[in-house]
Amino acid sequence: MLLHRAGERRFKGNSAVSGTVKRTISTDDAPAAVGAYSQAATDGSLLFTAGQLPLTTDGELLDDEPVDVQASQCLTNVESILAAEGLGMDDILKVTVFLDDVDDFAEMNDTYAGFFDDEPPARSAVEVGAVPKGAAVEIEAIAAVE
Repeated sequence: MLLHRAGERRFKGNSAVSGTVKRTISTDDAPAAVGAYSQAATDGSLLFTAGQLPLTTDGELLDDEPVDVQASQCLTNVESILAAEGLGMDDILKVTVFLDDVDDFAEMNDTYAGFFDDEPPARSAVEVGAVPKGAAVEIEAIAAVE
């Protein structure tokens, strides 16, 4: 049984009972979603990106490149999705980095640091059993819209 507190948003389909609307985001400046997911979704206050693989907009997977190149492409994809909504990397509140091998953390981190100013977002970085499509890294973000 699902209980809701007074004032909470409850979604049904693409609209919330409270009037807030979920909206999906798609841009040609980032790789197209290749499954049952969107590049990103927002409720008008937060934007959630899907995990971004090191795919170019042409669909080329950079899985043979070093992790720093892969991380750069992942973050460039995040940046492009945010830009489609008039947002930037400084609007990101939280990032999650999924690594195929945690020993690649330092190399990924050096590249990651170049995408953020002196007030980077909160971040988690975890080693996973495997990243989709054999990539070394996948990165997702949550950004503030308002």
